[in-house]
Amino acid sequence: MRAESVAHRPHPALRPLLAAAVGYREEGVPAGVHRGLPSPHLTLVVTLDEPLRMAAHPDPRQAPGDYDALLGGLHTTPALISHPGRQAGVQLSLTPLGARRLLGLPAGELTALDCRLDDVIGAAGAELTDRFRAAGTWPERFAAIERVLLGSLRDGGPPPPEVAEAWRLTTASGGRLRVAEIAARVGWSERHLGARFRTETGLSPKEAARVVRFDRARRALAARVAAGRSPDLARLATVAGFADQAHLTREWRAFSGLSPTRWLAAEVRFVQDGTVRPRA
Repeated sequence: MRAESVAHRPHPALRPLLAAAVGYREEGVPAGVHRGLPSPHLTLVVTLDEPLRMAAHPDPRQAPGDYDALLGGLHTTPALISHPGRQAGVQLSLTPLGARRLLGLPAGELTALDCRLDDVIGAAGAELTDRFRAAGTWPERFAAIERVLLGSLRDGGPPPPEVAEAWRLTTASGGRLRVAEIAARVGWSERHLGARFRTETGLSPKEAARVVRFDRARRALAARVAAGRSPDLARLATVAGFADQAHLTREWRAFSGLSPTRWLAAEVRFVQDGTVRPRA
């Protein structure tokens, strides 16, 4: 078995737009299905060898398919990714408020959708994939991706400052702030905030708070298990801002289709060794 995960710090001009960039490779593992879980970021996966095989999308109306480069919007249900025991590529986490500059459209237009990259950004998508695959090392691959992204940035303008502040408050609080409090802080009504927020991100303020809270809990649970500690779901629920362990479990089932313990059983090897998988 071979597994590697290579993190990259994005170019300064891209850091407000890219939250993370990670290269991955795994070989010799049992074939199976991986769950791509909701997160506060759009996902861009570019494969190095074989295409990404989507067995099910967050929107069940989308048919399964193979993707050389996949762009996924924010979502609240899991994606299912098939793999034959090997896969390699890079995963970029795009900030929803940077979508206009990177993609030329608001993130809200991609809600729950998985798209081929060139269907969204045109010829630059095919160029990015070709340059990435032609590079021989991880530094060269990251550099190739960044050259294309930097050369194709749009002047889409920033989102409304009230939406940007609402997103900052939601993420900085770990999804703990009530929508009414966020609306009051930015000076908008809850209804107006909800409409503008969904246009820019694809989620309502309440949905965004739930996704942020779940994402933080998932990462905290993975870190505990990777460090050899017990899951301690009751404490995790308290620390992450859930009402109790039952609330945590309900939300986990809603976002992943599994309870926390069943999710750990399904993904435990990748949690323990820190391997990044597409749409982790």
